[in-house]
Amino acid sequence: MSKPSDSTLVIIPTYNERENLVDIVGRLRQAEPEVDVVVVDDNSPDGTGQAADELAADDDKVHVIHRTAKNGLCAAYCEGFAWALQRDYQVICEMDADGSHAPEELHRLLDRVDQGADVVIGSRYIPGGEVKNWPKKRFFLSRLGNIYISAALGAQLSDMTAGYRAYRRSVIEALDLEELSNAGYIFQVDLAWRAVQREFDVREVPITFVERQRGESKLDSSFVTASLKEVTRWGLKHRTRQLKDFAEVSASLVKHEVGNKLFKK
Repeated sequence: MSKPSDSTLVIIPTYNERENLVDIVGRLRQAEPEVDVVVVDDNSPDGTGQAADELAADDDKVHVIHRTAKNGLCAAYCEGFAWALQRDYQVICEMDADGSHAPEELHRLLDRVDQGADVVIGSRYIPGGEVKNWPKKRFFLSRLGNIYISAALGAQLSDMTAGYRAYRRSVIEALDLEELSNAGYIFQVDLAWRAVQREFDVREVPITFVERQRGESKLDSSFVTASLKEVTRWGLKHRTRQLKDFAEVSASLVKHEVGNKLFKK
C-alpha cells in the first residue's frame, strides 16, 4: 500500500553553503534514497550553485533552482513550494543546508505524516528533543521566545520557530504563500500558525539540533524584537476575535433564553 511519504521532496535553501551542501545531500540520499531534493540557491558567491549543479548532474533525484539574488529564506522556501506544487509531490519538507537538521532523523517526520498528521515539526523542546553546541544565551533566548509565542497565540506547540518540517501537499495548497510574513525568520511561525488556524493536524516530533560546524550563521539577532512584536500583534488580533465570537454567541444564547421565557408566558 502506498504512503504519502512515497512521494516526498526536501527543499534545501542555500547561500554560501558550498562547504556543507555536498555532505548534507549525501547524507540525505543515503538516509532516504527514495526522497527527491531541490536545492534553492540565492546566487551564492562561493559557488554553492555550481556544486548543486554537479550533484544534480550525477543524481536524477537532485534538482536545482537558481535565484538571481539573496532575497531571504522565506522567499526561497516559497519558490521551492511553488516548484513542488507544479509536480506530483505529496509531502514537502524543509531542511537546513548547514547540518543542523540531521537527515537521519527525517524518517521521524515522514512516519508521523504517514500516520495522519498534516504538518510535522521537528522540535528541539519536547521530551526527547535536544540542542547541541549552542551558547546558553542563545538557547534560553530561543526557548523563552518559543514559550512566549505559544502562549501569545494559544497554539500549544513547543517549537514554532523550528525549520525542520514536513507538510502534506494539501496544506501548502491551502495557504496563500504571497501573504506570508517575511520579518526575519518569523515566517516559520506564520506557516505553523496559519496551519493551526485552518485546523490542520499539526504535530511535533523530537529532533537533535546541532549548531553548524562550518560556515557562518545567517541568523541576525535583530530579528528577535521584530518577530516578537509581530507575534504579539497576531496574538492580540486572535484574542480580540475570540472575545468578539464569544460575545456574539453569548448574546445569541441570551436572546434565545429570553425568547423561550416569553413564549412560555
